[in-house]
Amino acid sequence: MPALPGPYEILELGDQGSLSFQPLKWTEGEITIRPRFQEEAKTITAIRVWVGADVKPLFPDYYDVTAQTLVAQLRPILQRDDFRNLVITITKYGVAPKARYQVKAVPKLAT
Repeated sequence: MPALPGPYEILELGDQGSLSFQPLKWTEGEITIRPRFQEEAKTITAIRVWVGADVKPLFPDYYDVTAQTLVAQLRPILQRDDFRNLVITITKYGVAPKARYQVKAVPKLAT
């Protein structure tokens, strides 16, 4: 799997924090991180999701998802042919390293 180029913009949410977005595009790759709870760096799979300026007005215009339980939930949603027409909401429960995520994907309403 190719490495994702920097800069990294790791998605960080607080306990019960949420983020809703309509994905514009995405890619998957590896990044090297140094978790707060470990001394050594490790290479993990990450998903980079580009979002609109209404969600993230400052550069870079993407989030890097590194939580492996969240990567596992997002991948099948983003692999759908209609992923650009979905509004994805991620909600975090708990704190690292035991945090878990709820992911909801609903079709974007026509305006």
